[in-house]
Amino acid sequence: MGKELRLDKYLTEMNLGTRSQMKEAAKKGRILVNGAVEKKTDRKIDPEKDNVSFDGKIVNYRRYEYYMLHKPNGVVSATEDNVHPTVISLLGADVRRDLFPVGRLDIDTEGLLLITNDGELAHRLLSPKKHVDKVYYAEVEGRLPKDAAEQMKAGLTLTDGTVVKPAELVVTESSGENSKVFLTIHEGKFHQVKRMFEALGCQVTYLKRMSMGCLKLDESLKPGEFRPLTETELKELKELTNYDEE
Repeated sequence: MGKELRLDKYLTEMNLGTRSQMKEAAKKGRILVNGAVEKKTDRKIDPEKDNVSFDGKIVNYRRYEYYMLHKPNGVVSATEDNVHPTVISLLGADVRRDLFPVGRLDIDTEGLLLITNDGELAHRLLSPKKHVDKVYYAEVEGRLPKDAAEQMKAGLTLTDGTVVKPAELVVTESSGENSKVFLTIHEGKFHQVKRMFEALGCQVTYLKRMSMGCLKLDESLKPGEFRPLTETELKELKELTNYDEE
């Protein structure tokens, strides 16, 4: 027997309306459970066994959802914001309301962001104990020290005294005052990448996250676009974090 939940919770999580709206819909005979009209929305159902329909359409319950988003510049990594558009708003009005971003990217940082409602997986991916690698592409202004890669590998001390874990720096292009690099870090401190380059006397002018652990940004996704994770991507993420869902 699967995990039972209230009928109104089932329907609201699938974004069909509020609990009060579901209660009204039930009174009007718009909700069927196993082919029979159900007027009590507080009844318990088993999502794995019971068939639920709303206005004649089958409602398939998904306990968890996972999306890869290519976060654009100017959007905040939050569920709500009074000033700026959020990454959740990019998903449209039809998505469930319990989705959230896993971690944060600065408002001016682009790239890979995982959106889900799976709190356990999110916790594991963000846990310092897991050391999930994050790879960033950065464009940097200011002359990089010749031993920049060695300094990164040794573990930098930021300008405020914070010590960060060793990181891997690969410079792909450099012309004096401007460089293009890839940086792999193993933690996620506040503004970490920007602060690491500031410690080297440089400034990040463009930043894009390319991957998080085994999850790599889909190059076909334009900024602002998203797609569900594939079964393979999700399986690899769970294996990476030793997440055995019940």
